[in-house]
Amino acid sequence: MHLTKRHYLISGGALLLAAALTVSAATLRDTSDPVTLPERTAIHVTLDQALATDQSRPGDHFDATVSAPVVVDGKTVIPQGTHAEGLVVEARQSGRLMGRARLQLALQTVAVNGQNYDVRTISHPKISRDHKKADLTWIGGGAVGGALIGAVAGGGTGALIGGPIGAGAGTTVALLRGKKDIKLRAETPLKFELSEPVTIKVKG
Repeated sequence: MHLTKRHYLISGGALLLAAALTVSAATLRDTSDPVTLPERTAIHVTLDQALATDQSRPGDHFDATVSAPVVVDGKTVIPQGTHAEGLVVEARQSGRLMGRARLQLALQTVAVNGQNYDVRTISHPKISRDHKKADLTWIGGGAVGGALIGAVAGGGTGALIGGPIGAGAGTTVALLRGKKDIKLRAETPLKFELSEPVTIKVKG
């Protein structure tokens, strides 16, 4: 069939109309509005897995779930139940007689409406308790106990001998029980704050 110039014009117009309708439909479907979360916005999550200073290493990733919606001007920007991923920034083990355990975490991404958004967060590091007092109690108690036993057994000389022996026993107990690593179970609640703003598309 021979196509005339008129046929080409009609065909071209139809293609342009179809393209315009496609763009218009896509525009109507995309009703999302960008909302910026300001610095210091709090993001509350619960851990999906356990973390511990004697097992985790800096650079390890962890999964978490947003436990409370993040709302700005009445709009839910990050819904409750949103999946989040984080990073172990620092994981320092506890010593047996000295040195506190230290754990620092940060969120890296949140997945909103099927799209991952990079976030920069800050959080206060978790630091284990100082175990010096408890260890000194065990060491000191062992020394006193050893001195008493030595005194009963051999008078003053026995007390001089029994004291160091008791202190040694107390030190052994302190060594066995002295480590105080930080252990976070799955579903442990954590709070992070944005260190810089992030813009997220929110469906209208």
